[in-house]
Amino acid sequence: MLTTLQTAYSDTRAADLAWALGREPLPALAVLDLQLGGAQLQLRLLGASHQVLLEEDGGSCSETVACIPGSSTPLPLGVAKRLGEWEYEFAARVETLSEDSFAGRAQELLALVTDHPHGLAGTFPGSPHAFTAMLAQRTEGQVRWRTWHAYPQDGQLVVTRTRVGVRTPAVAH
Repeated sequence: MLTTLQTAYSDTRAADLAWALGREPLPALAVLDLQLGGAQLQLRLLGASHQVLLEEDGGSCSETVACIPGSSTPLPLGVAKRLGEWEYEFAARVETLSEDSFAGRAQELLALVTDHPHGLAGTFPGSPHAFTAMLAQRTEGQVRWRTWHAYPQDGQLVVTRTRVGVRTPAVAH
């Protein structure tokens, strides 16, 4: 699903993004509710980027990657946490692209997410390449999502990848 977000483009640099786990739902500009196996997943586009809410028998999880006023947690390269019975893994990277490469990559990502039944993308007014996109799936008992946050003025694309699933006990030999 692709939508035009009716808001000013507020997170203007990749370096302004912060990561938070466990925040309450923030006001969303666009929402996609998904049922993935036994999991209820809500993809949320915020004026300041994204939030994912996951609920399943094993518990719940809230991930926020956005410009969070007063946040002191910058966007980490990686996080691994135990959330009750679940393992949570998050990874982020920043890609810097030339203007031509950026435009092509933006079109490719927006097409991928727009046509996917578990995808949500929003473009910001002012630039067709300023967007936040999200794509979710469930594989092997785990819920996974990827996000892309585009900053065309700097040629930067912030890419995140998250995996949440039940811990698999180590096998003793």
